[in-house]
Amino acid sequence: MAYLYPDNSPFLKAGLKTYWGSLYGSADALAIVEHIQQKPQVVLLIANDIAHQDTLYESLNFYNDTLDILKFDNWEVLPYDQFSPHPDITSNRLATLSKLRQLNNGIVIATLETIFSYLCPIEFSEKYSFDLKIGDAIDPAALSEKLLKIGYNRVTTVMEHGEFNIRGSLIDLYPMGASKPYRLDLFDQDIETIRTFDTSTQRSESQVDAIALLPAREFSTDQASIDLFKQNYEQTFGGQGFIYREISEGRLPGGIEFYLPLFFNATNTLFDYLPNTITIATFVGFSTLVDQTYADIQSRFTHAQQDLERPPLAINRVFLSKDNLFSAIKKHPQLIISPSKLEDKPGHLNFSSKLLPPLRIDPQAKNPLAKLSSFVARFKEKILIVCESHGRQSILEELLKNHNLEAQNVKNWVHFTANDTLLNITNQPLSQGLLSRELAVITEDNLFGQEVVQQQRRRRAKHKDFDEAIKSLVEIKTGDPIVHENYGVGRYLGLKTQTYDAQSQDFLQLEYAGGAKLMVPMTSLNLISRYSGASPDSAPLHKLGTPQWSKAKQKAGEALHDVAAELLEIYAKRESQTGFSFPEPNDAYTSFVSSFAFEETPDQLKTMGEVLADMRSNKPMDRLVCGDVGFGKTEIAMRAAFLAVDSGKQVAILVPTTLLANQHYQSFVDRFINYPVEIAALSRFQTPKEQKLIIEKLNTGQVDIVIGTHKIIQSSIKYKNLGLVIIDEEHRFGVKQKEALKKLRGQSDILTMTATPIPRTLNMALGSLRELSIIATPPAKRSAIQTFVQEWQDENIKEAITRELHRGGQIFVLHNDIDSIDNMAQSLSDLMPNVHVRIAHGQMPTRELEQIMSDFYHARFQILVCTTIIETGIDIPNANTIIINNAQNFGLAQLHQLRGRVGRSHHRAYAYLVIKSHQSLSKDAKKRLDAIESLEELGAGFMLANHDLEIRGAGDLLGDNQSGKISEIGFNLYHDLLKRTIDAMRSGRKINLDDPINHEIQIDCGLPSIIPQSYLEDVHERLVLYKRIASCKTNNELKELQIEMIDRFGLLPDSTKHLFANTRLKLFCEKIGIDEINLYEDKAIITFGSKNTIEPIKIIQLIQKQPKNYQLKGQNQLIIKESMPEDIRRIELVENLLKKLN
Repeated sequence: MAYLYPDNSPFLKAGLKTYWGSLYGSADALAIVEHIQQKPQVVLLIANDIAHQDTLYESLNFYNDTLDILKFDNWEVLPYDQFSPHPDITSNRLATLSKLRQLNNGIVIATLETIFSYLCPIEFSEKYSFDLKIGDAIDPAALSEKLLKIGYNRVTTVMEHGEFNIRGSLIDLYPMGASKPYRLDLFDQDIETIRTFDTSTQRSESQVDAIALLPAREFSTDQASIDLFKQNYEQTFGGQGFIYREISEGRLPGGIEFYLPLFFNATNTLFDYLPNTITIATFVGFSTLVDQTYADIQSRFTHAQQDLERPPLAINRVFLSKDNLFSAIKKHPQLIISPSKLEDKPGHLNFSSKLLPPLRIDPQAKNPLAKLSSFVARFKEKILIVCESHGRQSILEELLKNHNLEAQNVKNWVHFTANDTLLNITNQPLSQGLLSRELAVITEDNLFGQEVVQQQRRRRAKHKDFDEAIKSLVEIKTGDPIVHENYGVGRYLGLKTQTYDAQSQDFLQLEYAGGAKLMVPMTSLNLISRYSGASPDSAPLHKLGTPQWSKAKQKAGEALHDVAAELLEIYAKRESQTGFSFPEPNDAYTSFVSSFAFEETPDQLKTMGEVLADMRSNKPMDRLVCGDVGFGKTEIAMRAAFLAVDSGKQVAILVPTTLLANQHYQSFVDRFINYPVEIAALSRFQTPKEQKLIIEKLNTGQVDIVIGTHKIIQSSIKYKNLGLVIIDEEHRFGVKQKEALKKLRGQSDILTMTATPIPRTLNMALGSLRELSIIATPPAKRSAIQTFVQEWQDENIKEAITRELHRGGQIFVLHNDIDSIDNMAQSLSDLMPNVHVRIAHGQMPTRELEQIMSDFYHARFQILVCTTIIETGIDIPNANTIIINNAQNFGLAQLHQLRGRVGRSHHRAYAYLVIKSHQSLSKDAKKRLDAIESLEELGAGFMLANHDLEIRGAGDLLGDNQSGKISEIGFNLYHDLLKRTIDAMRSGRKINLDDPINHEIQIDCGLPSIIPQSYLEDVHERLVLYKRIASCKTNNELKELQIEMIDRFGLLPDSTKHLFANTRLKLFCEKIGIDEINLYEDKAIITFGSKNTIEPIKIIQLIQKQPKNYQLKGQNQLIIKESMPEDIRRIELVENLLKKLN
């Protein structure tokens, strides 16, 4: 049944315009859906801009249940831009284009700018798409050729749309338009299985039968197309330029999409893809919008012409002219939609929708719901209230119940129309409501106005083995300083494969003073770490064969003794106290966890497990959770808080700023909505009277969770039963607050959260004096941030702002000087005359600041000029560009935090670090900016803290005297020594400083033990795996790693099996105290260490029984004379013998 669309309305005719009026709120979407349900057809709906397109798409999906609604995305870059669209956007566009030809009943929604563009020809998509299914025979080499032709990139690890990788019989690919990547396993040349896999862990998941492959770009990159491009380019521009050279060398520069027509003989428009019988729907004011959009294209063209290296393609080649656009539209029936009422005349149709009356809930009034109650009483028809989230729905249901309004919960629009209850409630995204004679739809915008909070969906993403990051060789480059524990600091020269006695082995080559080279076998990689402590340029270079290194180690070791004693004292104090041991999580906790709207990342799950274990132990917890900005640390805090409150304890959450306190308060209330938990915020946003009341409630135990700034640790507050303290953004607190906190330490459990730990905290955590959890997996759909360091130029800043506004986004401009912040805002207003600019800084009255931040959140203005007040944790998903003025004055941690304010949704984010001039930068500032520019990787917060350790030195854990010692031996070794000193002092042993930390055991099995290049191409990946194998501590860890390698790269070759067997033997030798094993064709020599656990009597018996086969040489060598098998059995033979002797 139609609620808005009249039953007897005439058919729309080609070339004629029909005007629809009185469509308020989301009534336009409902009218279109009902129109198509009555008269099946395809409607092309042209939205005014990207934001309008998103709102329409949301509303259409809300009212729809049977139609196909396809969204043809805008590229989200400016015309003639030098950036390419995000791969996800290209993926969605290609998926939509592939479905358009079969569409016969539905809606296609696109922006005007997208309709202007010429697209790839129809046959392109058909020619370059193909399917793969189980049982198909494929030749990997031919498939690789085919994929490269259609624009896929061959990479070592598949992470994003349009990437693939072939390793032996395993093929990984991430097709355009697919929601997950696939792993194909071949048997001979047939596809045996197709499974999806997780990009974060690279492990396989569920099976599928077939996959469809779309081209990776909107143009082809096979040789024929490239030749055609070159020919067209020379004809058009009469010569060769930057773009020509890049394409000739097989590279695709950013912005190549605006040269798309050169790849083809002819192009098509969106109209060509659609059926002939379509209706085109536009909005009132369309022709003015066409003029304006075309004028924008022209001004961008003129701007692009200034770049002589990249001449732009003529407008009429890339975009339709206005005349062509209008003549294409005129061939079809047209609908012009207007919100206001039209005069009565033929061709005009006024709908029965009206504006909703004001229904705002007024929390200050005596009866907050007065307006809504009177509307429900007056309007005797059906009403549906639509909430953003489940949490908001529960709050509202509660509120309605308290005012005698019972709302029935319905699943969606279809269920609502099918039932007879008058007042209904649901949760779905819909920003505008509607009112007709027979029903009303009320959204949160109508009820709460600005307080609506949007939730951005986050999912899993890339996983790196981060605990190892600090010791790992992940970011190593030739020439980097490396520490070998027995020989000192040298420089890395690369991975070399050497052949001895016809056995090939991989070695890591290091160079020491005087050009001496050291070859380190792969099995000893655990003795090697990246040098960090001073900057690489000033790192020492030691001389082989001199006592220089052992002296440096000795000195550091002595200094460490005092540090360790002091740290131990703090630690012992904590250890000796017994804290509260929380009970096992129960059903309430499980249901709380399951109401988390997003998928947890592997790191989040691991961290949560660690926090729970700490809370249940009877020692006070002191854990540091290190996770990048926006990586879900708050959820961990919420779960810990829930467990504490559930056990009858109070929770105090300490945050650095009032704004953050407010935001956390909002999200906690939202998350704890279904549980009887009393939550309060304590900061300067509350009046003194409110504060007093909250403090009283804390003392009597009526408040369960309190969130606030340092006010919550003042001495006037006596908690009734404090069980957990959570400190957020730890790096922002001063020494005094930390001292106050120390008094709390030891009494209650403490959970500290930060994105960039200060070097001292990191140092303590690494020395296992505070437990450390690292969350390094970003939720998916967070793109790495494109970072630029440049001087202020009006043109660049203008382009950066325009690019963001073009896609409906917002911009942070950070200017950290309150005196000149007004001038800054003024100069931005002059630069962008029609854009709304506001200012925020910490010296404003609190209410005003709160209002400005709230307006910015709800996109009421586009540019916020502010001081570092935004550094702490404020989420504005719609702001994806940040411009930081005078970036040279900020520390690394600060820059990283600030840059983390953008890139919080799946749009490509940009950070511009603006400096006075490149010449005036200090050496340190330059290093900091280089570090931040190079770390576009997500999850880099921890790496950054580590870089900071390198730039500043780790500083003394407890004071400031030993950074010199650190820079001589490097931070990693320093940390290992510290750990060893602490362990020894705990157990009361005396330390011999010459004992190596990692005892080097040499095993030469006479078999090649390597990861061959044919199995794994990427040197980096091989290095990381060698390091992980060498660092395994137990057989189980080795087994896990073996399973992971088989899953990711296919069955292990023999030489890699030897490597694993060797490492297994090495672990066993370590346990029983054997120094060296050499295996030859006819004998084996085992050298015992001075502290071994072998029973001498067993060796004597062995020699007596078989004197021909076994001999002792000297005090510590056993020689076994026996011909050794040619394969892995020789390693097993020795292992079994040692097991007998032990």
